[in-house]
Amino acid sequence: MIVPEVDKNLLEQLESMGFPTARATRALHFSGNSSIEAAINWVAGHEDDSDIDQMPLVRKEEKTEANKPALTPEEVKMKAQELRERARKKKEEEERRMEREREKERIRIGKELLEAKRIEEENERKRIMALRKAEKEEEKRAREKIRQKLEEDKAERRRKLGLPPENPETAKPSTAQVEDKKSSLPVKPATKAEYMRDCLRALKQHHKDEDARVKRSFQTLLAYVGNVAKNPDEEKFRKIRLNNPTFQDRVGSLHGGIDFLGLCGFEKLQDGEFLFLPRDKVDMAILNTAGSELNSAIANPFFGVL
Repeated sequence: MIVPEVDKNLLEQLESMGFPTARATRALHFSGNSSIEAAINWVAGHEDDSDIDQMPLVRKEEKTEANKPALTPEEVKMKAQELRERARKKKEEEERRMEREREKERIRIGKELLEAKRIEEENERKRIMALRKAEKEEEKRAREKIRQKLEEDKAERRRKLGLPPENPETAKPSTAQVEDKKSSLPVKPATKAEYMRDCLRALKQHHKDEDARVKRSFQTLLAYVGNVAKNPDEEKFRKIRLNNPTFQDRVGSLHGGIDFLGLCGFEKLQDGEFLFLPRDKVDMAILNTAGSELNSAIANPFFGVL
């Protein structure tokens, strides 16, 4: 192995510019002895090489052409200045490009965050509206039951006092008339939500003196439903051991607790030890309805008052 031959004039020019001999020789050899500019460009691109200041070696038979004309000192100085200016401009342009890319990324992330916030706020607004609507409907049903109870009490008092019933002509249209009017309309079948609501109302009425226990039962049912809705592929959330003490205390021992889970799709296995919701029977619409009804039952103070 020998040191390759390089253009001595170019080598001297590089050395006069302050480049070490080994670095200048390596730059000329690997840039093909073409020009000072090519050698300086090679150095600029390989400054971090660990062997940048080691003399290159080649086999003896390898020759290096060195026939390029030499530059005058003034030309060398101007060329070096030109190369430095070009490198500076290239660096500045690269920095501006990177800054533009960073700004675009900041704008994109900002837009995504704003859109995510908007969607979250819109979903929260819809949830609150649905909850308020459910509460109003429940309050309306409660007031109607109270009104009916007052009418019945009033009629009972008149009967005990020996008074005749109110004059039907001056009273409001009778229930029978209303029913006759409604009878001409098709009967709308009860929805899954109504079955769930009735089930929860029955649970509360059967345990009307245990408000804290009823609320805890509703919250536990909400946790079961929510876990399946969030993790439908996880079997552990779709399988409930019936003799689990916590389950029995909060759900199993309360009237209607297991029935509500049945409305959500849970089935009792043949061994009678577990409630299980098969993966192919997970219905997100039903689970969402169950969650809405449970939230209403928990938050609405009028729920199940009669």
